[in-house]
Amino acid sequence: MASKPVIEVCDIVTRFGAQTVHDGVSFTVERGTLVGMIGASGTGKSVLLREMIGLQRPTAGQVRLLGTEMWSAPADELAAVRRRFGMMFQDGALFSSLTVAQNIAVPLTEHTALDPTTITALVALRLHQAGLPPEAGAKMPSELSGGMRKRAALARAIALEPEILFLDEPTSGLDPITARAFDRLVRSLVDDLGLTVFLVTHDLDTLLGSVDRLIALAQSKVLADGPVRQVMASEDAWLREYFSARFTASPSPGRAQDGPPPLGGPPGSSRAQRPTIQGVQDHGS
Repeated sequence: MASKPVIEVCDIVTRFGAQTVHDGVSFTVERGTLVGMIGASGTGKSVLLREMIGLQRPTAGQVRLLGTEMWSAPADELAAVRRRFGMMFQDGALFSSLTVAQNIAVPLTEHTALDPTTITALVALRLHQAGLPPEAGAKMPSELSGGMRKRAALARAIALEPEILFLDEPTSGLDPITARAFDRLVRSLVDDLGLTVFLVTHDLDTLLGSVDRLIALAQSKVLADGPVRQVMASEDAWLREYFSARFTASPSPGRAQDGPPPLGGPPGSSRAQRPTIQGVQDHGS
C-alpha cells in the first residue's frame, strides 16, 4: 500500500486583482524525494512556496502538509506542523545581529523547552550536518562567505529535525564549485536522513545532478511533471526554449552547446556519486 503524500497541493488559484497567477495548480510529493520546480519569471514560484508553508493565503484551493490543511486547521495543529518542516529563503534571511550559533538556536528556543546545554549540543550537530566547522558558530553572518551563509541558513532550517525542507533558489549567487557542493549536501539530507526536499531553482546543474522529479509551471498551470530528463524531452515550445537557452548560455565542460545532452539511460543516471555530509565542507566562496 502506497504511503500518503507528505505534500498535497490541490487546485490552487492565486489572483492579484485582474491578474491570475495560478489557475488550478495541483501536485503531490512523496516522502523521501527531492523535487524541483521551475518556471518563467512571473509564474509565481515563490508565491506558491509561501502559500505551501502558510505565509500567504491562496485565492482558492488547498495545501496539505503532512496531512494538515494549512489554511483551515486549528492554530494548535498549525503550530505542530510548522515544527515539522524547515524553510530556507533565497537570501538566507539570517539575523544580522546574531551569531551563526544564535541564529541556528532560534527555532530551538522558540519551539522547544530544551535546556541551554542541550541546545548548544544540537547547534553544534547542525553545524556539522551543514558542513560548517565548529568555529563558524561564533562568527557573525557578515563574516561568512556566500557559501557558508547558505550552509548556516540550512543549519537553521534543519534545527528541529524537519521531515520536509523547502528551499528557494538555494544556489543563487554561488560560484559553480560551491553550488555543486551545496547540491551534494542537500542530496545527502534526502539519502542519509530521509528528508523530503522541495526546491525552486533555475540552476540546470542542480536539476541534472540532484533532483528526482521536476515540476514546470507555465501559463498559470503545471505544464509538466516527471523525471528531469522526461520533462527535458517534452515537445512543449516553452520547455524546449527554456532548456536550450540554459545549455547554450552555460554549458558544462565537454558538453555541446547546441542543445541538451542525449536522453539515453534511466532518469537520474547523470547524478554524481553522493558523498557524505562531512565530505563537502565549504570554507569560502
